[in-house]
Amino acid sequence: MNVSCSTRCIMLVAGEASGDFHGANVVKALKKKAPDLNFIGIGGNALKDQGVKLVADSAQLSVVGITEVFARLPHLLSAIKAAKTALGQFKPDLLILIDFPDFNLFLAGIARKLKVPVLYYISPQIWAWRTGRVKKIRRLVDHMAVILPFETHFYRKHGVQATFVGHPLLDSVSPLSLSRFENNMSSPPVLGLLPGSRNREILNHLPVMLEAAQKLKKSFPDLKILVSLASSVNRRVVEQIMETYSDTLNAELIEGGASNTFKNVAILVAVSGTVTLEAALAGVPMVIIYRVSPLSYQVGKALIRVKFISLINLIAQRQLLPELIQKEASPENIAGTVEKMLNNPKQLTSIHQQLLWIRNSFGNRGASARVADIALNMIEK
Repeated sequence: MNVSCSTRCIMLVAGEASGDFHGANVVKALKKKAPDLNFIGIGGNALKDQGVKLVADSAQLSVVGITEVFARLPHLLSAIKAAKTALGQFKPDLLILIDFPDFNLFLAGIARKLKVPVLYYISPQIWAWRTGRVKKIRRLVDHMAVILPFETHFYRKHGVQATFVGHPLLDSVSPLSLSRFENNMSSPPVLGLLPGSRNREILNHLPVMLEAAQKLKKSFPDLKILVSLASSVNRRVVEQIMETYSDTLNAELIEGGASNTFKNVAILVAVSGTVTLEAALAGVPMVIIYRVSPLSYQVGKALIRVKFISLINLIAQRQLLPELIQKEASPENIAGTVEKMLNNPKQLTSIHQQLLWIRNSFGNRGASARVADIALNMIEK
């Protein structure tokens, strides 16, 4: 591995595309504040582009659901071995863990034995499910950099040092103006599809979404369809599915980030995940769907303690955005829900305005810089 840790060194671990993106912004902020730092870790192209020497590629690690983890087990074990070797060999001054909780908390245990301090950025949603993990976090993590204001109180109540840094998406997501949004609602309507950031999510959701779009075409013959292509997804997987529906749908594949899709649409159908929050912070109404294996669904249902899967609905304390989960996420239900919303422009405008009101509760820009400050303070100590 071509990396030197003769000077100060930070190791970062991001197991998913969103963590890779946010981690890269932290590295960028750290470089401005401390140009002498070296970086190693686990991540994807975003971290690599910032000069982080990767010991494992995060594209091989992300999984969908609880049972699906077994298919990725060889890759996960290989990445753990590589991370353990790197921790032991380079003894970094700090380990920054980004989301990806089960994997990262295991690494936190290794770091604790090696006396490497741990900063955890973007908390697992332990306030929603598997709350008992807070005991492990208290034992293994030196500092939590949290992105939701209520998380600070939760962690401090459990004896964990935590700092609210604001949400990192505020730095990259600009809100749509009311005039721009109303223009997007004008005829012909444009429907955006966000089928996920993993190949397995694409296979689970994109055919259902496209079938729903076919049904919507009956009520909206001029409906335009935009399909967002995540950088972490195999383009050919998406194209092969879209080709199946090419005779009835003239759907357009959009690259370059989800914002290139949702800034031009009246409404989205989106797979639950970080991208739904990104769209909500821009003020775009959507129908949120999610489908996993039956066993994963049953296990998750038994463990989850909250009423909604969408963070926006949790903050709103009601179903502001429709959620269609598992069997409810059928082409008929998706099409019917979208049709009702498209036929009620006043409702769509109201949702747009309420989403932007919720945006204001997420803090101010500059999350990456604040995380960098915490990291440097921990190194200096």
